Amino acid sequence: MSSKTKIVVLHMKEVIYTIIFVVLAILLAVLLFMMFGKDRKADSAATSAAVYHAGVYKSPITLNGNTFDVEVTVDENHINAISLVNLSETTTAMYPLMEPALDALSSQIYASQTTENITYTDENKYTSMLLLDAINEALDKAKVD
Repeated sequence: MSSKTKIVVLHMKEVIYTIIFVVLAILLAVLLFMMFGKDRKADSAATSAAVYHAGVYKSPITLNGNTFDVEVTVDENHINAISLVNLSETTTAMYPLMEPALDALSSQIYASQTTENITYTDENKYTSMLLLDAINEALDKAKVD
């Protein structure tokens, strides 16, 4: 009887390196799945719950015959920018608290992403109320029905 015995010689270094590379490849695959799997779920949830139609929306304000606009820039879920547009030098001189009041309001709106529970000082009370009404009007135009 002739036996055909085959002897396989494995070097222990090669076995250990192979095991290490296989473990690293599995860890990399799991890490990539976790990183990109969550983003897809978060993006789809964000798109389905869109609050605004992305764009730039304006609301006019008229003071003593001078008209200017409050411009609100939004994306689908965030208020990105609030500014005064077409504000003449005459209006700026007649109503010097307009721009500082808008800056104070917009910083609070950016932080909370809403116009509710906004605080303002007594010296800017009426100016702030006027600006908040215009901002709310522009946001109403942007809201998803």
